[in-house]
Amino acid sequence: MIRPALPRRTAAVLAAALCAALAPALPQAAAAQNPPAPPSDARPAAASASSTDLDLTKSEAQWIDRDTVALPADSTAALSAQLVYDRDGGITVKDGALSGEGRRLRLHKATGGLTDAQLARFPQLKNYDAYTVDPRDRDRVGDALKGQLILTRRIADGALVTATGVQTAGVLDDLYAHRAGKASLGPVFTKGGVTLSVWAPTAQAVALDLGGRAVAMRRDGATGVWSVTGPRSWQGKPYRYSVKVWAPSVQKVVTNKVTDPYSTALTADSERSLVVDLDAKSLAPSGWSALRKPKAVPLRDAQIQELHIRDFSVEDRTAKHPGTYLAFTDRDSKGSEHLRELAKAGTSYVHLLPAFDIATIPEKKSEQATPDCDLNSFDAASERQQECVGESADKDAYNWGYDPYHYTVPEGSYATDPDGTARTVEFRQMVKSLNGDGLRVVMDVVYNHTAASGQAKTSVLDRIVPGYYQRLLADGSVATSTCCANTATENVMMGKLVVDSIVTWAKEYKVDGFRFDLMGHHPKANILAVRKALDALTVAKDGVDGKKIILYGEGWNFGEVADDARFVQATQKNMAGTGIATFSDRARDAVRGGSPFDADPGVQGFASGLYTDPNSSKANGTEAEQKARLLHYQDLIKVGLTGNLAAYTFTASDGRTVKGADVDYNGAPAGYADAPGDALAYADAHDNESLYDALAYKLPAATAPADRSRMQVLALATAALSQGPALSQAGTDLLRSKSLDRNSFDSGDWFNAIHWDCRDGNGFGRGLPPAADNKDKWPYATPLLTSVPAAKCADIEGTSSAYRGLLKIRTTEPAFDLATAGQVQEKLSFPLSGKDETPGVITMRLGDLVVVFNATPKTQEQRVGTVAGTSYRLHPVQAAGADRVVKSASYDAGSGTFQVPARTVAVFTR
Repeated sequence: MIRPALPRRTAAVLAAALCAALAPALPQAAAAQNPPAPPSDARPAAASASSTDLDLTKSEAQWIDRDTVALPADSTAALSAQLVYDRDGGITVKDGALSGEGRRLRLHKATGGLTDAQLARFPQLKNYDAYTVDPRDRDRVGDALKGQLILTRRIADGALVTATGVQTAGVLDDLYAHRAGKASLGPVFTKGGVTLSVWAPTAQAVALDLGGRAVAMRRDGATGVWSVTGPRSWQGKPYRYSVKVWAPSVQKVVTNKVTDPYSTALTADSERSLVVDLDAKSLAPSGWSALRKPKAVPLRDAQIQELHIRDFSVEDRTAKHPGTYLAFTDRDSKGSEHLRELAKAGTSYVHLLPAFDIATIPEKKSEQATPDCDLNSFDAASERQQECVGESADKDAYNWGYDPYHYTVPEGSYATDPDGTARTVEFRQMVKSLNGDGLRVVMDVVYNHTAASGQAKTSVLDRIVPGYYQRLLADGSVATSTCCANTATENVMMGKLVVDSIVTWAKEYKVDGFRFDLMGHHPKANILAVRKALDALTVAKDGVDGKKIILYGEGWNFGEVADDARFVQATQKNMAGTGIATFSDRARDAVRGGSPFDADPGVQGFASGLYTDPNSSKANGTEAEQKARLLHYQDLIKVGLTGNLAAYTFTASDGRTVKGADVDYNGAPAGYADAPGDALAYADAHDNESLYDALAYKLPAATAPADRSRMQVLALATAALSQGPALSQAGTDLLRSKSLDRNSFDSGDWFNAIHWDCRDGNGFGRGLPPAADNKDKWPYATPLLTSVPAAKCADIEGTSSAYRGLLKIRTTEPAFDLATAGQVQEKLSFPLSGKDETPGVITMRLGDLVVVFNATPKTQEQRVGTVAGTSYRLHPVQAAGADRVVKSASYDAGSGTFQVPARTVAVFTR
């Protein structure tokens, strides 16, 4: 799994089911607007109530629509239930009773529980009882949502047996969000002025803090949106919202000074939002309105380079603007030259790791820490580098950025000046320069979680509408399965924020694609809504053709939403057929070996010598076990080469005729795609060890640098030569290493920077990787860092040249551009697959091409009898390339035999 940036935290344990049945509500006589409390408020609760039943720090009740409250099913003889609310809060449980009376909404237990329609929206509540709000009290629902809210239940003598907080996202959607969904939030400019709007339906008061001056805002009762209109002279002024609201996380009413969730510009370190019109001419770089983009490449043909903005240039001595957006405008830098070479070879997109406002990087360069030691003075396997880097990690300029602060503003630390709109202009200059270099731009977006929740400084959404934007578990605690505070993208206004933010990046920054982090934590409907909104963008109306914007993401299935527990997720199997791709881990693991989370990193795979070039790791098993696993890996890779098609039929290595979906991947179907483009192939990405480092762990330690280079190319080829899109981490074609760091999100420039000049090495041997995520691997890493021979320029340049040759073949041969599963079934085959196939060799026939992947340390002959008498030759790109080894590959037409050198992928054409 591609891991989020921050250390993963264990999700909160779900609360135990409550123990008390709900019964008829208060009698008809108690019909006053604020019914009197049962007399037991002044005395201890009955013995049937436990302290866990009377806990206001939890919110085990869920108010799902204006009429209905749900509570875990219970069997005790509770006779009444109420919603108790108090605008000022302060009610506690004391001596088994509520400390204050509050006001009440009467509840009636619903016969038959939740309706089918309600369960369709809230499937996780299938074991809950349902209560309906007394019709006489429904006019006070809105008031009840503006303060402390408690669900109570009482038994026959009036004793309190249940008191818990109440989750309100459902009722807020029902009452306000469905009408607020079309509202324009944030700063909206017109000829007459500017309107600032924020959705805060539970707030008791909201004011605009404009440069220190309080400006009253008006609440729309139907939508819960607060707004104010002012003159265009507000342009450029800093502002925040002052929101008075009940905050369950601290159990009191607070007044939060908070930035705008729909900010379009910020002051340094996100202290204030700025009133900015993104359409202002002063923010448009020269030529921005007439920007000519490279030809759009369909997702199924996309070849993507994944790149971190700071990694790109921070150690490039030829860059004039290292570590910034403007480094992409340095056309004579080594990094820019290399990107243009990749574009010329067939790379179509640069995928930028998160570039929105990041919570954990000091934006002012004067406040950014650097390691206080000479990192170059330590040994290749020393602990000192990681120790020194770690001492400044919390305050340095580095983070991957998977900790969102403001979703729709460029990160300030990458700008020459973080205070103001320079970041807007320079981000646009970056996009323009990359487009000019022949590359379209993808943004990595992280809407599945926020950096913080509750009253934390970097919590924005939860300080405006507490408990709404974050996904809550059954006890009311915030879910953290993604690493951090999960967002509830199933809720209307969080889903709207995702769509609105994406559309802004597309229109105002002309971004060409989006990669969704942990997309499986989004509802499928939310991602499809993004697709629909983008498809509606036109050049004439919006300046961009939204239909040409590509979407893909991580379709992993885990956490509190796993197996569609709360909604139909945007997972691998569910997104098939939508035109939105998901990362495929199937072939990745088969190529590398094992999984990214193996205790022993020496578990080998197809491209790391399993069975054919074994290392000393006992984790690989016996020779027979290795052979069996290698052949199964080859089946996984074959499915990957088809584009992970579920229905593709072929002969498996055991001789059976199977479909892609029949091949096992850790208990799941290997094939899950409906068409090429549903699955995205890759051998490495920013997370987990880089490909070079994975091979360093897995190849025999004595493997020569030239052979390591060849295995790197072969591994990359399994992705690049597959049907559908492929992604590679930037620098992988240069044997990029992070000195064996498996999770370098906060490891600084020392471990992360790309070395474009081969004379600077490839990053290997820069010390033991940081202890936090790697110490358990140090016993394996220490000997490797001192014994694996350094990669030389010949190895680095040879790898890159061979990879670019594969890209050229992939993007110029029509056989790799198959649009349907039927075309793949017709054009692509594995003629030597079956019981007699060669371990470590895969032969693929694709239209007029034959591709042989020889991962063994020996020259291999592959006789394809069905092509005997047909002329084949080594592909002209490889024949004219710099790799002398592949040029020795040959073909005998008489017997149909292809001969391919060791550790080589050879492409033959008719």
